[in-house]
Amino acid sequence: MASGNVGDVSFGARSSYLRSCALLLLTEGPKHGYELLVQLSERGYGDADPGGLYRALRSMEEEGLVCSSWEYGDFGPARRVYAVTEQGVVELRDSVATMRDMRRRLSRFLRHYRNLADESLATESAARAS
Repeated sequence: MASGNVGDVSFGARSSYLRSCALLLLTEGPKHGYELLVQLSERGYGDADPGGLYRALRSMEEEGLVCSSWEYGDFGPARRVYAVTEQGVVELRDSVATMRDMRRRLSRFLRHYRNLADESLATESAARAS
């Protein structure tokens, strides 16, 4: 779980996390898929599987969360550029609320674990000392 990949976020939220990261980056302005992949890594959100990201973008486009257009340059092939829609901004806000709730739950879990671990270590130390 500590490898740092975007897909490593669990609790049934893998694709949700990737989608949220993409929506957040797209709120800064339109981007093509490769640019999103690079920024996910550079910003510390983890390394995304390219196929997973492109599937998520297509799915979000079908749901109306993002829209896309083709960008034609002087060099290289045309690139699909994605932009967030108003519906995507609403989805991002909902996702952030869910993440905040999950953060509170995880904090409680980790405090509980730490307390049990501290008690367990104290008990083990006392047992060794006797």
